[in-house]
Amino acid sequence: MKKTRAVITGVHGWVPDYVLTNRELETMVDTNDEWIVTRTGIKERRILKGENKGTSVIGINAVKGLLEKTNTNPEDIELIICATVTPDMPFPATANIIADGVGATKSYSFDISAACSGFLYALTMGSQFIETGMHKKVIVVGADKMSAIIDYQDRATCIIFGDGGGAVLLEPTEEEVGVMDSLLLSDGSGAPYLHMKAGGSRKPATAETVAAREHYAYQEGSTVFKFAVTNMAEVSAQIMDRNQLVADDIAWLVPHQANKRIIDATANRMGIGPEKVMLNIERYGNTTAGTLPLCLWDYESQLKKGDNIILAAFGGGFTWGSIYLKWGYDPK
Repeated sequence: MKKTRAVITGVHGWVPDYVLTNRELETMVDTNDEWIVTRTGIKERRILKGENKGTSVIGINAVKGLLEKTNTNPEDIELIICATVTPDMPFPATANIIADGVGATKSYSFDISAACSGFLYALTMGSQFIETGMHKKVIVVGADKMSAIIDYQDRATCIIFGDGGGAVLLEPTEEEVGVMDSLLLSDGSGAPYLHMKAGGSRKPATAETVAAREHYAYQEGSTVFKFAVTNMAEVSAQIMDRNQLVADDIAWLVPHQANKRIIDATANRMGIGPEKVMLNIERYGNTTAGTLPLCLWDYESQLKKGDNIILAAFGGGFTWGSIYLKWGYDPK
């Protein structure tokens, strides 16, 4: 009996129109374009402007585009999972708002919070619903409006993050394509190095926490960088080893777009040349849970059925992981 796998049958992304360049950031904090590009590889990022516009706007636009390009009736969608750390509100889940916004009236939906590794976690979970036969059409969204939790007086973080995201459609297949393996890890002892200080149940919002600017992302950059370089590279190498893959077997590495130096270190550890590395950090910055689907969307026209693809990410918490998948369709 053939194994049922979950295969990506479509991908679509969405980013806001407003472009925040390094030159504009120079007018906001003590930094410059050369410094930012040298240390991060980022030249610009997108920002979602306007009142009452949250992460659901990104998700709804990405899913609408996905449904249209795959000719999928929204009422056929059974489950929507949204990976995000910037939900529209603590509840309801942003996935619920997305489902309503796209007309997926027969689906149920929920959010996953795993920071920059969120899309990996959500894709693995969505795949399992397909593999068990429980569902036939699952949408996985990775999206974040990071501008909502970034302090634009803090040059350590405001240069890095942007808004955007994407979505994929998962369906069952008995072919040797789809999500082949995943390796997900976490270490809660990393929480002090990348977190938000206030706004949760431990430290609810008060006038004092707002005045102290504690509702923004806090990061100890050097510590996070060291952990990310080591763990993102190592987990990618591990998933290759346990699937008997060598560098020549890999068509593409899809790395989390946090820092160009981390991406380079991961590729070097895997023995993969730059021509096989998906890269769009220079245009979008770090969109947290949105980076991996945005990469797949940007590079979709270059992907071929059967391509071996390694996805890798590292995020706050700490969370990290890697997925090995075989691409499921040829360019249209």
